[in-house]
Amino acid sequence: MRLRWSSSKGIPPVPAERLPAERPIQLRIAYDGTDFCGWQRQKSERSVQEEIEKALATMHGHKVPVTGAGRTDSGVHARGQVAGFFTDIASIPAERFALALNALLPRDLRILASADAPADFHARFDASLRVYRYFITCAQTPDPIALRYSWFWSRRPSISMLNGMASAIQGEHDFSSFSSIRDKSLSPFRFVQDSCFWFEGERLVYQISANAFLWRMVRSLVGTMLRVSAEAQGDQEAVDIIRSILDSKERALSGPTAPPHGLFLWNVEYGERNHGNARRPS
Repeated sequence: MRLRWSSSKGIPPVPAERLPAERPIQLRIAYDGTDFCGWQRQKSERSVQEEIEKALATMHGHKVPVTGAGRTDSGVHARGQVAGFFTDIASIPAERFALALNALLPRDLRILASADAPADFHARFDASLRVYRYFITCAQTPDPIALRYSWFWSRRPSISMLNGMASAIQGEHDFSSFSSIRDKSLSPFRFVQDSCFWFEGERLVYQISANAFLWRMVRSLVGTMLRVSAEAQGDQEAVDIIRSILDSKERALSGPTAPPHGLFLWNVEYGERNHGNARRPS
């Protein structure tokens, strides 16, 4: 029989059957990742997951595990992270959890919305698409505030060259060339649905969406494409270089890893999964 521990010392565990029925709650979250070690809870460093679980424990009087859709790295931000948890508090409507949690959370972490979720909801395994955006400031004299959330690049690259390279990685590929050697994924194959660049004034934006990502894949792609844009003699040469790096499956041939402070987990979508595992692990 599964047991749930009380928050008071010396009190024995209460059988789960005696607790009120649990409800799954889905959260949409934004955070400034500058002072976080990342999403995932760590032993000695501050994490987004830990801060939310601390707030939930205060509300519930016992530990409440939280699962996130994406394990963002240290320094990476989010505008559309999604997380899920189960609550045994019957008196709080699902949409009111956002307000209650924000009263307990630090200023660099906000719950944008909360809602009821399907009975077996899993924020990570049920996600069908993840969208990231990376921001680069291309200016002679960059705004110091913008530099907190973007990578400074001293030249304005060719947008047609960048988009030629971005298009070359669309579809399903082995992305070993653009992942960390410490990535522990069972498969290096990922399906990229969308990959494109555009300018917003002096700010260059890269957006990529995929069923999932390898560790540091987005930052490796950005660093490589910007390096190639500075070295290639034309659009076709740039595309050929990116394709050769992709086909090589050798991380040593790709470019530098872009810094984390320009990267945002922008959105997570749920629905029918056309790529990857059709069902989440049981």
